[in-house]
Amino acid sequence: MSNSSLFLPSTFPRAPIQNGLGRYLNQLQRITFKFCKSHGSSKGMRDFIENDLIEFAKANAGVVVYVKPRRHRAPVMVAEYLNGERHWMSCRGQSNEEIKKWVDLMRGQNANSSSVRLRKMWHTDKPSIQGPWTPFTHKNPELNFAVFPDQKLSQPMDVGQTATEKLMEIFKQQKISDQSLDSKQAE
Repeated sequence: MSNSSLFLPSTFPRAPIQNGLGRYLNQLQRITFKFCKSHGSSKGMRDFIENDLIEFAKANAGVVVYVKPRRHRAPVMVAEYLNGERHWMSCRGQSNEEIKKWVDLMRGQNANSSSVRLRKMWHTDKPSIQGPWTPFTHKNPELNFAVFPDQKLSQPMDVGQTATEKLMEIFKQQKISDQSLDSKQAE
């Protein structure tokens, strides 16, 4: 275990609260944009507020949006979630497009997806140097650059003989061998 995880809050992994089974509840409750009206590092935040904030508010009616001008301060975005967690992010020197991406990320993520050291019920003195296994560990790297839908990746894999075909072949061989045994026994 590295020392960087020692200062993170720790918790046992929990399953999500079945969000989306009946209806989807957006986890982002409110988002606050704090910026300076004249400072240069707030230019991207001001552009986002002037051009894209109204569209965001219309598209996400369940999210309360606050705009708070502050004098001579760096721009900040604060997201508050249903479970009470607050994610604070500095937007100093970021462009309008970068802020749009961060807002979309905060809107779509669960509040528990922050930096948390996950504890487990087991412990080992010699952890793996290869790192933890993920579903993407042995995937083809072409998937990282593919634009979906991709015709090449949508084609079925050529596996040769299927399991059903293999079983049918074994059954036919057994049937032939049984018939040959029966004919030898009849003689």
